Amino acid sequence: MSNAQTIYVIDDEPSIRDSLRQLLELEGYQVVCFDDANKALHKLNRSFAGVVLSDINMPKLDGLAFLQQVQQFDSELPVVFLTGYADVSTAVKAMQQGAYDLFEKPVNEQLLDCLARALDKRKLVLENRQLKRQIEHHCAPGVRILGETPQIQQMMQLLDAIRDTPADVLIEGETGTGKELVARYLHEHGDRSQGHFVAINCGAIPEELIESELFGAASGAYTGANQAREGKFAYANGGTVFLDEIEAMSASLQVKLLRVLEERQVTPVGSNQSIDLDMRVIAATKVDLQTLVDTGQFRADLFFRLNLLKVPIPALRQRKADIPLLYQHFLSIAATRFHKPSMALTEPLRAQLMQYDWPGNVRELRNHAERTVLLGEQLATHSIQALESQQEVLSLAQKVAYYEQSLIEDALAQSQGSIKQTMALLQIPRKTLYDKMAKYQLTRASYTEPN
Repeated sequence: MSNAQTIYVIDDEPSIRDSLRQLLELEGYQVVCFDDANKALHKLNRSFAGVVLSDINMPKLDGLAFLQQVQQFDSELPVVFLTGYADVSTAVKAMQQGAYDLFEKPVNEQLLDCLARALDKRKLVLENRQLKRQIEHHCAPGVRILGETPQIQQMMQLLDAIRDTPADVLIEGETGTGKELVARYLHEHGDRSQGHFVAINCGAIPEELIESELFGAASGAYTGANQAREGKFAYANGGTVFLDEIEAMSASLQVKLLRVLEERQVTPVGSNQSIDLDMRVIAATKVDLQTLVDTGQFRADLFFRLNLLKVPIPALRQRKADIPLLYQHFLSIAATRFHKPSMALTEPLRAQLMQYDWPGNVRELRNHAERTVLLGEQLATHSIQALESQQEVLSLAQKVAYYEQSLIEDALAQSQGSIKQTMALLQIPRKTLYDKMAKYQLTRASYTEPN
């Protein structure tokens, strides 16, 4: 029998037990009565999803002694007391020991309201415990991807099937879905985990530097190259290269990358000596590369070379059931990072989180959890409501732009207007940052603390 919405009634007087049973069953609760608190104790455990309504003055084991034993195995199990007479000192003592509430007989509507609140709280406590267990399970060494929905589990099955294969991989996913996280999972759980994992954002490195960054450069290959430079590909020998935003790679570099992938050799800029490579390449894109191929913006041969194994990452709106688990995880991380008290996900906030579409995906969700820890739940809930009010009138591009602007504003505020620190936080080059600040009409002076 399910113990959901269950109330355990403990009272040594049969007439009181019968009247409480009748009252509570009319309210739709499942009621289990006990004439002895010891009998109830044997039935209770940390997974009990109901609440306890108990008399205080009872023979054998009184209410306060019963509460003390309950507290030993579950301090969050709500125990509501009834007393036949107003005893202020007893009431104070009961509340100090952790009673949820106390009422004087006969019962009234306030008791029913209290029991409803206590059941809601108990449900939330058990859900948060389950989230914590799931987080602990997923955060075992080497495991980094959270999610219980069929969409994410299907992706995990694919990752586990291909993690040891030597073939290159193409990851597709919207901004903020966790493409680098998936790439690191493949690396850490595959047979190349002892090698280097080298992440490269193809859209963040200036065009004039990306070739030497990837392939390396011989001494004197260009002005300022006073000594030989090892490229990212050579450094990743025996490991994994992650090429994020592969769609941003220039046509000329696409040709050279294709040659590297086919020959598994690289020639540093200004050198005639090739270096043999033993590495796995994982590329990622936030757009449909096939569309770029069809319009001539991406090489078809490179696309087919990368597309041998494709891993699509579901958007957060496609796996909303994972939101509470992810959000609780991010709350815990943020509390530790910012030296704040740990927080539990409340029902009102949970409801708000589930209603929003999260165009910025997991990255936006994490950002919001950090704001919740820093600013409090009330301001965080208000920010979601503001976003929801715009959701129906904004296109996807506008929603993503709104989120991008909020990330830049947060980074500027955190770095107190320092462009260098903001670049580091966002991992973007100076020109890109200036362009985006101009786009959103942001000025560093607005974030610089006055002297």
